[in-house]
Amino acid sequence: MAPLRFGYLLAGLLFIAMSVPSAYADSLSAALIKAAPNANANVINLAVRASQCSIAQGAAPVQRLAIIDYSLPSTEQRLWVFDLKKRKLLFHELVAHGRNSGENMAVNFSNQNESFATSLGLYRTQQSYVGQNGYSLRMEGLEPGFNDNALDRAIVIHGAPYVSPVLARINGRIGRSLGCPAVRPAVARRLIDSMKDGQLLFSYYPDQRWLKSSSYINCGSGTMASAAKTTVRK
Repeated sequence: MAPLRFGYLLAGLLFIAMSVPSAYADSLSAALIKAAPNANANVINLAVRASQCSIAQGAAPVQRLAIIDYSLPSTEQRLWVFDLKKRKLLFHELVAHGRNSGENMAVNFSNQNESFATSLGLYRTQQSYVGQNGYSLRMEGLEPGFNDNALDRAIVIHGAPYVSPVLARINGRIGRSLGCPAVRPAVARRLIDSMKDGQLLFSYYPDQRWLKSSSYINCGSGTMASAAKTTVRK
């Protein structure tokens, strides 16, 4: 085969390969936006992009994706948990932020030990366990400088009685955690069981430093090409 023809063929194959994960991500985002019409579509797009980027970087595919939009007040249901295979919404819940992140609105975020603040970015869940807050779920922070101290800080999903719509009405906000995304006790076990063992959680706020530097949000073409090759092989 002539070098020029081979070059055109290779370029065409690469274009097709790179379009596979992009098309899948677009389709998945559209389905999740339809399943959660009251969620911010841009946040869902970013979460799907981050989840696909983690796969492109060699992580195993996931069945569940949780999204927390901390740009919303604590009095609103700002946690969504999706089944990616069935492309449906499993949970839409209240979720707490850290006591040093703010009152009703979270405005401060930290990755530091003893900061008692919420961290941003992509997490991968680990195993469930029973601790001082009852049934809980460990999470590994995947983003250096933003949430990679999560295990040391014991940032986990757990149930908490201060996550309550009654308290939200009385106090103008739900209670706050030490940095954990705490949820209502009534839903904690079911939600944790749906998210344990290697699923993804995307913790969002329009923090410009994080948005510009996150390797999961800003997937390069080389990374996506690798993902495409993996997808095509399957």
